[in-house]
Amino acid sequence: MKRCDCDNDVCEELCEHPQTICLARAEMVPEIEAQQVTDMFRLLGDMTRFKILQALANRELCVCDIAAVVQMGQSAVSHQLRLLRGSRLVKYRKEGTMAWYSLNDQNIAILLQYGVDHVRQK
Repeated sequence: MKRCDCDNDVCEELCEHPQTICLARAEMVPEIEAQQVTDMFRLLGDMTRFKILQALANRELCVCDIAAVVQMGQSAVSHQLRLLRGSRLVKYRKEGTMAWYSLNDQNIAILLQYGVDHVRQK
């Protein structure tokens, strides 16, 4: 009888389960979508971009307001917004000389909130 070694986080013997492997592979998203998701999480992994998205979670803001909320210059915020817009996390509209930003869809706000909820769980 093999005893459990709690410090060892690998199987002690090779024993694949073909049916569960097949099911898991069938449930995987296509490679192109997996790449898009990992790219999105890479963008979310930046504190400034996270703060910008959090600020936009409940309201549309102009670039001036976003810069004030995250306490950064407008040009630095504008650069981050370009990255977020390029990955379709935010959208914008022009109104005269003002550029207004909002989240592209509510799934982004939900994703952020799930992350916050996860971190807050003990």
